[in-house]
Amino acid sequence: MKKIILFPILLIISFYSIQNHATAVTKSREAYEKTGNVIWEIKTKEKLVAITFDDGPHPVFTPQILEILAKYNAKATFFVAGNKAERFPEVLRRVVKEGHEVGNHTYSHLITSKITAVKLKEELNRTDNIIQMITGTKPTLYRPVAGIYNDVIINTAIKNGKFVILWSWDQDPRDWRNPPANQITRYVTKGINPGDIIVLHDWHGSEFSQACQTVMALDDILSYLSSKGYKPVTVSEMLYRSKTNYPEPFYPFR
Repeated sequence: MKKIILFPILLIISFYSIQNHATAVTKSREAYEKTGNVIWEIKTKEKLVAITFDDGPHPVFTPQILEILAKYNAKATFFVAGNKAERFPEVLRRVVKEGHEVGNHTYSHLITSKITAVKLKEELNRTDNIIQMITGTKPTLYRPVAGIYNDVIINTAIKNGKFVILWSWDQDPRDWRNPPANQITRYVTKGINPGDIIVLHDWHGSEFSQACQTVMALDDILSYLSSKGYKPVTVSEMLYRSKTNYPEPFYPFR
């Protein structure tokens, strides 16, 4: 009798063990792009680019970035971590007040390809609630942490009403390593094209850090873009102006 009772129980335990340790399938970029919900760059004839910032808001660097963006009348998209937004709500309010866009970058910033659908949904919902409480608006855009994507991450995001925004493959200067500002500038400007999505970071080190090479590079990047006739806009505005099948941006372009 004991063997008859234990056998199905062991089968169930084995099944869930396999499920929990299975590697999620990762399809090609083209396969995900066909869903219409995953974006690396945007096809547009206008000289538009989207500058994005991950991991903030930072109490020192994000305000400095906002000052530089205002100098050039440039708009950006900030993919914020819920735990940072929670700590620095006044900075996030300023981001929105000055006409920039806010996206979801999860709550805990877990760098893993093995995140479960349940955990990711929890991270997205928690961050959505924090952003909505601070800004009054629920974000529709989501950027996977470290740009890691697979079927679980993509499908969970889409099921939760998100557009997944990655970045142009030649527009990642890896500024999170804090290389010299001129190196960041050269990397971004050397291959700029209409519709590019540029990834930068407004969180380096800790909240007490006082120097950031990304901040130093941003003025030169925006100066170059202006000299070449490029207009930095939010991701949602670029999607909308490209006349693709995306929702009208909710703020501030209605």
